[in-house]
Amino acid sequence: MTACPISPCRLAPCSALLVALLLGGPAAWAAPAGEVTHVSGALMSRKADGTSKILAPKSQVEAGDLLATAADTYARVKFTDGGEVTLRPNTQLRVDSFSFDKNAAGKDSAVFSLLKGGLRTITGLVGKRKPNSYEMRTTVATIGIRGTNYGLLFCQEDCQNLTNNDGQVPANGLHLDVADGIISVTNQGGVVLFSAGQFGYVQNITTPATPVPPSQGVTNNMPGFGGPPAGNNAECAVQ
Repeated sequence: MTACPISPCRLAPCSALLVALLLGGPAAWAAPAGEVTHVSGALMSRKADGTSKILAPKSQVEAGDLLATAADTYARVKFTDGGEVTLRPNTQLRVDSFSFDKNAAGKDSAVFSLLKGGLRTITGLVGKRKPNSYEMRTTVATIGIRGTNYGLLFCQEDCQNLTNNDGQVPANGLHLDVADGIISVTNQGGVVLFSAGQFGYVQNITTPATPVPPSQGVTNNMPGFGGPPAGNNAECAVQ
């Protein structure tokens, strides 16, 4: 019996598919940056391609994602390097880039942008192995770290329902506190270091960060999960 020859044209689609998979594989199967571990209400993610979805515990977070919490919603994300970030209500955080390889510290990268609201974060191995590869950006300053635990609250005419440790409404600008380690706060006004137990404030991009007494600081405490009710407000628009 004569074997039926296989037409090269029949192989072409498979070959094209194989090439596409080989070329697009790293992007298609890129490791996630982290995972949602807790959420008390509505948490939305917008991808770099513009698509949006609601996240739940065990949802993956990828580089390029913009995370947004609704009113009364707290959410916690754990990253693959062991770092964690807890988002306050009405917060928007973008994961600009994230890369972690436990066997190659030289490839470490963790860059975030806090666009709105506040957070508390415990940095992971990226910040400890290669501190210069970690940045938390805002429009008024960039935060660098040396292995730490710190909190931020960025007020933009939206902190009227919050108070500082003295019971006053926080002024517009960036409020920070450090629970452990050291952070550097950099803007056009210069670089200022804050260590554990200190509070700080940045009014705008041209004014250097200034230490403030504990009474004027904003302690960015986060409740334990199972704590604040999610509420009925699921409004979580990403702008």
